[in-house]
Amino acid sequence: MTDLPMHFESGAPRAERIIALELNELCPDLLERWMAEGRLPNFRALYEESAVHVTSADVTEPAQLEPWIQWYSIHTGLPYEEHRVFHLTDGARAGHPDIYRMLMAAGRRVASFASMNVAPFSAPGSVYLGDPWTEDGNASPAELNIYNRFVSHNVREYSNAAGGLGKAEQARFLAFMASHGLSARTVFQILAQLADEKRRDPALSWKRVALLDRLQFDVFRSTWRRHRPHYASFFANSIAHLQHSYWRHMDPNAFTVRPDAREMAIYGDAIRFGYEAMDKLVGEFRTFARREGATLVFMTALSQQPFLRHEETGGQHFHRLHDVRGFLKSVGIACSDVDPTMTHQYLASFASAAEHEAARARLAAFVLAGEGPEAGRAIFDFPAIRAAGHGLYLGCQIARKTAPDTPVHDEATGRTVPFGSLFYQIEAIKSGRHHPDGCLWIQTGAHRRFEERPSILDILPTMLELLGVPTPAGLRGSSLLPHLAAV
Repeated sequence: MTDLPMHFESGAPRAERIIALELNELCPDLLERWMAEGRLPNFRALYEESAVHVTSADVTEPAQLEPWIQWYSIHTGLPYEEHRVFHLTDGARAGHPDIYRMLMAAGRRVASFASMNVAPFSAPGSVYLGDPWTEDGNASPAELNIYNRFVSHNVREYSNAAGGLGKAEQARFLAFMASHGLSARTVFQILAQLADEKRRDPALSWKRVALLDRLQFDVFRSTWRRHRPHYASFFANSIAHLQHSYWRHMDPNAFTVRPDAREMAIYGDAIRFGYEAMDKLVGEFRTFARREGATLVFMTALSQQPFLRHEETGGQHFHRLHDVRGFLKSVGIACSDVDPTMTHQYLASFASAAEHEAARARLAAFVLAGEGPEAGRAIFDFPAIRAAGHGLYLGCQIARKTAPDTPVHDEATGRTVPFGSLFYQIEAIKSGRHHPDGCLWIQTGAHRRFEERPSILDILPTMLELLGVPTPAGLRGSSLLPHLAAV
């Protein structure tokens, strides 16, 4: 057994501090493949000093295999059928006790660093940073809002060339980073990435997702040292994004719609690049955790597999409004707020149910015209499960590649406009979909791989017991510590 912070009391493992690496949707089989090839030495090192499990999601229904649902289940210990949190923005208002609140009630300091769908909290010595899709200016300490707003805007509008921030906002972000842990290594990688795009191909900008992880690690490390939380979670979505976008480039033979030679040259190694970049970050986390006396727990909630629906019609494409606020205003919809959530979807907020229904009816008037296979189809769709309050989720449901000059007819006014004047197409075709297997590696100091597959609902009681905090009654999950005691 290696010299790690976890210790054993009466045969039961205990941890003084835990850093939970929430690396969204990494795949157990891809980790195994690339560890065996020697490409992921830091993952391999963590694997060799951990109790290793493949977890199962708490649901089987594909519509509920969403990370914002499954991470909420992990954080609360509740299955979806009990918590009913379906949308990415629902977690902030659902009101269930989660691991952060349970630990704070027990007198522990906690940090949620961009963990998905976590309700905001504020307490002395604890840290809350909203995930990029639900950031609402409520970070704690408040100074983290500068970082959170910048990252959130760039994540939500990464595909929108017209969605950049102004120079003043960029300057505030740079000043924040300079005083919150920005490392020379991160600066070097940023400059190298920008030079590579300029020298080789601007399309290589997809690699910037790894830079966000580096920036977040720098801020996390600086913030952790100031507050030294007993439990801290660090969420990263870069690999999930790469897998959704470029699985067909990693495994073109699995798909009918296959990338051409230029696409393969640019994106063929995108997913492996993401894993290798994350591996370097895991190495830094191992060094940091050992130095600070913290135990690492690596978890993924879900994984991915090839997405093969719509292949017979050219694959699933996503279209986003150029300017969602401007569009809604132009068609007479006055909402109190509207924000992008995921990919092609937005959440608009209204003051009353009547305004909600009027907006939905107004948007339903837009249909594709012309002679194509989608002619007559409504442009917008609305999820069956309604948002909290009077919110309305909306998005373009046209999945086929659609020419910019395709006419869009507004049945409410009789006007027709080109599709491309309202929407732009996100470049990547959807290639990866969610799979219920996930990773759970608990850094015990010795390696053991468990064949039994625990539920993700077992993670919360395990973390609580590791930190010596009683598990609330009524949870379905069970602590894995009795098994770890035998490691």
